[in-house]
Amino acid sequence: MDLVQAIVLAIVEGLTEFLPISSTAHMIFTSSIFGIENDEFVKMFQVSIQFGAILAVVVSYWRKFVDFSTFRFYTKLIIAVIPALVLGKLFDDKIEAVLEKPLPIAIVLIVGGVILLFIHRFFKNTRIDEEKDITTKSALTIGFWQCLAMMPGTSRAAASIIGGMQQGLTMRMAAEFSFFLAVPTMFAVTCYSVFLKDWELTNAAGLIVETKGYEMLFTKDHLFLFILGNVVAFIVAMLAIKFFIGVLKKYGFKMWGWYRIVLGIAFIVYYSFIK
Repeated sequence: MDLVQAIVLAIVEGLTEFLPISSTAHMIFTSSIFGIENDEFVKMFQVSIQFGAILAVVVSYWRKFVDFSTFRFYTKLIIAVIPALVLGKLFDDKIEAVLEKPLPIAIVLIVGGVILLFIHRFFKNTRIDEEKDITTKSALTIGFWQCLAMMPGTSRAAASIIGGMQQGLTMRMAAEFSFFLAVPTMFAVTCYSVFLKDWELTNAAGLIVETKGYEMLFTKDHLFLFILGNVVAFIVAMLAIKFFIGVLKKYGFKMWGWYRIVLGIAFIVYYSFIK
């Protein structure tokens, strides 16, 4: 992966992580179109630049995150993230296997798009418009909804937003709580990817050796791409968050539903007839 490819992936991550359109699907599509080799460093890079994206949430909502008087806010986030941490660890290898199969991802994109087109009909009684009114039980339920995003193509944002509306949150509050929940979720995923996960690399002798993510950063080029990717993802995510809330208030979810459907069809056409 070269400098331009790293910047492109970081832009895609920043743009799509908080939108209900699946950042994973966009990463796969982008990598294929730009001819980015799907080696272990690239896989780790795609996960770890989420750190830049979550910093965008913390900065955008810094008053919420530095208000330590509302301890229940942190309690709800901790409870909501537990399902993803447990199930993510259990199904990590199976998730990676699906990442190489475009058809299931395309189907999930399309199905999710149809759901977003009619989401207002499914959840009409959405009245909770303040984070303090979200109960611990609702936070945990949203956390389980978020686990649907372990299927590539679902979108973590879409799953948690739908879960929020199912629990009575307004569109805006569901989107904001999805942002909040992304911080511990993606921070945990990034730490696991960089410090705990064993990545399989082929050494000069042709043998497969297990390597931690941070060990891949010891080379000057890798470390530079890692830092640059996080910086770019942070800047782009800051813009994407503000853009998403504005569009959501004005147009709702329909435009994102249609986008997912078109992207799913493009996935099928590209991987069936072009690639």
